[in-house]
Amino acid sequence: MSADVRALAAQALARVALRGVSLREAMERHAPKLPDPRDRALLTALLSDGARWWPRFDAALDRLLDQPLRQKEPEVHALLVLGLVQLEILELADYAAVAATVEATRALKRPRLAGLANAVLRRWQRERATHLAALDADPRTRHAHPAWLARAIARDWPAQADAVMAADNREPPLTLRVNRRRTTRAALLERLRADGQTAEPHAWLADAVVLPHSTDVTRLPGFAEGWFAVQDGAAQVAADLLDARGGQRVLDACAAPGGKACHLLERADVALVALESDPARARRIAQNLDRLGLSAQVAVGDAGDPPAWWDGRPFGRILIDAPCSASGVLRRRPDVRLHRRERDIAALAAQQRRILDALWPLLAPGGRLVYATCSLLRAENEGVVAPFLAAHADACALPFALPAGQAAAVGWQLLPGDDDLDGMYYAVLGKAA
Repeated sequence: MSADVRALAAQALARVALRGVSLREAMERHAPKLPDPRDRALLTALLSDGARWWPRFDAALDRLLDQPLRQKEPEVHALLVLGLVQLEILELADYAAVAATVEATRALKRPRLAGLANAVLRRWQRERATHLAALDADPRTRHAHPAWLARAIARDWPAQADAVMAADNREPPLTLRVNRRRTTRAALLERLRADGQTAEPHAWLADAVVLPHSTDVTRLPGFAEGWFAVQDGAAQVAADLLDARGGQRVLDACAAPGGKACHLLERADVALVALESDPARARRIAQNLDRLGLSAQVAVGDAGDPPAWWDGRPFGRILIDAPCSASGVLRRRPDVRLHRRERDIAALAAQQRRILDALWPLLAPGGRLVYATCSLLRAENEGVVAPFLAAHADACALPFALPAGQAAAVGWQLLPGDDDLDGMYYAVLGKAA
């Protein structure tokens, strides 16, 4: 069965790395084919680390193969990447990793390539030190980041660049957000620990519970009762900064899948509009609200075009979780490094400016707007907010500091790995009364 799991992983990884399919879509398509939870766990590990380390081991195969396979035999090429991942990242026993990978060529109905797969992996084992030295000498393959992104991180965060890229390649913890409407953090911790889980309260995030490793959260006690949701600690900061008060009208723009909207509703009795441009993603907001026992108006519309959906009543609080490069969450979404392109950044920044400009008039005098991205690139963060402030006399940056991260030119930047959090940028803007 292990060969079949590896074959399935190779088929999925080829779609992710070579055809632009998202890792989530690939998992949702292929995981249901595996009834055994252990096989699904192996598939998840192979796909996640395969996507994460693809730039490194894809390049390694160019050194190991006389003729490339990625175009003619993409699934076998992906299988060989996974073979190297098993040897170097998952650190499976050499014999088991090689034998199962070779056997998987037959599961892929490519038995004639079994000998080639065996030869490539055996050659890697013989020449490992030489190949690793060559891969480590190139910044692109050393940290498995595309060259443009490695350059951008080094430009924007020169002192932290190596640490950031190393953090991108580490498994993140599983962070839960307790639903205050249903239980307390102490009660959730007690129930998780009674179930044998290693769970700790976050040091400075009031609603966060941290588990060291990912798991099937639907099997955790309290999930069915809506006691918690999964949300990285960096994203939980948004509710603190927005500081919504009972009775206020609140807009969560670009709200899917609804984590921040739900957190706001768990914190205060507000009239919340959760706006999302994609109808399918808007349905996910509604599903999350329902599971947690919360209520909001879910609207489908373009945040940059308020006349199409706004009723003319101002908001006391606005959260803009702007569409961005997702360069701060590569440890959770490793496929971003395969799909994002350098040319995307200017287009994203233009979209961010458009949304911020469009939503500012909807904020009531004396109101507060939080601009957030899961990016660590300055062009999407203070590069958007600073020109906005310069152009709007009624806007000011409200000062704040977090226990982790660092001040940006405007706002605050959490870099990947800061206090073991994801990368997030926040700016808090106040409107003159």
